[in-house]
Amino acid sequence: MQTTIQISTDKNNGLYDITDRIAEIVKNSNVKTGFVNIYVQGATAGIMIQENWDESVQNDVITLLRKLIPAGIWEHDAQDNNGDAHLKAGIVGPSETVPIINGNMGLSTWQNIFVCEFDGPRKQRNIVVTISDA
Repeated sequence: MQTTIQISTDKNNGLYDITDRIAEIVKNSNVKTGFVNIYVQGATAGIMIQENWDESVQNDVITLLRKLIPAGIWEHDAQDNNGDAHLKAGIVGPSETVPIINGNMGLSTWQNIFVCEFDGPRKQRNIVVTISDA
């Protein structure tokens, strides 16, 4: 089973929790044992599993990536001024795969699924959700 969901982003750099949307897709799939893969289309965004207890970890992720990969110093900036976004997306990666256990995602209590925006705001980011049974 495969479907695509969309989100819009309102920041240049930010994490957006899509866990509930993915959990609903998994539930509606009726797959009891298998995998769900979450893949964001685009070269300047990523998918990350991270804590969502409060925004501090999300803010720390963005702060760390900004310190490691500052804007405005990359060769690619000559084309469209977003070299840092491509590098951040490359480090985070475009997808995560989560096991489906007894019909639910096998995330722990503090794990949530985030779209990582590095070149926003964007009207639309497409996330491909693929479910496979074991």
